[in-house]
Amino acid sequence: MKHILLMSALTLSLTSLLAHAEREPAPQTDHPTSINDRQQEQRERIEQGVKSGELTWHETARLAREQRHIKREEARYRADGELTARERADLQRDLNKASRDIHGQKHDAQDRDRHGGRRR
Repeated sequence: MKHILLMSALTLSLTSLLAHAEREPAPQTDHPTSINDRQQEQRERIEQGVKSGELTWHETARLAREQRHIKREEARYRADGELTARERADLQRDLNKASRDIHGQKHDAQDRDRHGGRRR
């Protein structure tokens, strides 16, 4: 029961992050995919992993924490009203790592059983 409540809370947290994601202006030609588009795509991938049972609640919590860190970092960078090329590159590196982490966690040997626990 505790696991089900935790998974529900994590899913709600991810859903609220997705709902409150700010949209940035249309991407420039040298940046085909915007930072916010990538963040939204990653949150959707995590949510899909929760729904399919590919992610345990520990994995989901860690991935959600990584997404919150990136969002806070972006907010700090944008606080002065400008996102420099160096800051954008740092965010893209962080998003690349987060994407690899999502893929790795969804495709490892761990998954959730019907009761929210882990099975190998």
